[in-house]
Amino acid sequence: MPTNAGYRTFIAGEALPAHRHVKINTNVASSPPTIVFADAGEQGVGFTETAAASGATVAVRLTTAPGTVEVEAADTWALGAVLYSANDGKVSDSSSGTAIGQAMEACTKADDIIEMVPYVVASTAAGNVSVLDSANHTVTETVEAALAELYVHGKTAQAVIPIPLSSLTLEDGTAITKFSSADAATCGFSQEGNKELVLRFNNHATPADVAAFGIPLPADLNPAADIVVHWRAKMSGATDTPVLEHECYLGVNDTDCAGADDEITAATIGEYTAPIAHADVGGSPEELTLIFGPKAGEMGTDDLLVYSVWLEYTRQPLAA
Repeated sequence: MPTNAGYRTFIAGEALPAHRHVKINTNVASSPPTIVFADAGEQGVGFTETAAASGATVAVRLTTAPGTVEVEAADTWALGAVLYSANDGKVSDSSSGTAIGQAMEACTKADDIIEMVPYVVASTAAGNVSVLDSANHTVTETVEAALAELYVHGKTAQAVIPIPLSSLTLEDGTAITKFSSADAATCGFSQEGNKELVLRFNNHATPADVAAFGIPLPADLNPAADIVVHWRAKMSGATDTPVLEHECYLGVNDTDCAGADDEITAATIGEYTAPIAHADVGGSPEELTLIFGPKAGEMGTDDLLVYSVWLEYTRQPLAA
């Protein structure tokens, strides 16, 4: 029968303590309906007024009843905390599903009985609705926070194009091979330290070899922003500090549009950069060819070691 008293009698489908959040067990046909704990993330019909053994009748204060309700805490929270269903009919301030109420007092100990104002309708505030995220794609728990996390990534303008060392060739397209100090003016691949692969330029006053790569520009590149070339590099000793010269060509039959060269200044690995001015960038579809190596006349004692190369560019939204 319909009730307007705010309370209803149910059958306990399991042993139910007082002040627990409960839901109707739809798998059991009974009159009155059978109730069980509303667990984490679930909505319920109300809160038990007294304890009841499984199979006994139990009075439930309905969620739609006026006033506040006493609930059992699953953890601690501050005054005014937004509360959610937790396992075994308890409540928690850890977001799970849709919020079911707000704390009228602070909770300092789990299992305490605390006064709560129930939400009589499901909250539509994104900050109060949790995200299940069973695949662990986000590190946040609510719709609002998860959307913010996605927007931060989706609207990030910075993008990177890694250039594998294995894709480098000499300027004329000849394959780069294993480094040999016997070939005084050449460069080659070398294993250093704990076997990391590097591109090594020998300590020659007039290097014969320079490295090169070519890539198509990505479709989301913003031609109104510079492209920046990055190297992680170092010298094998502390004597020579050569300029890392580079040339840059965009598209077909372009002239060199490289920006200022950087100087390799230390025997410890560091990051070095060179800009390609946006005025020279036509955007996609276009090809970028880049050539680099140590400046002649600035090495005679130490080798130059290049550990990685990448391009940084600014993204823009793709056209439909």
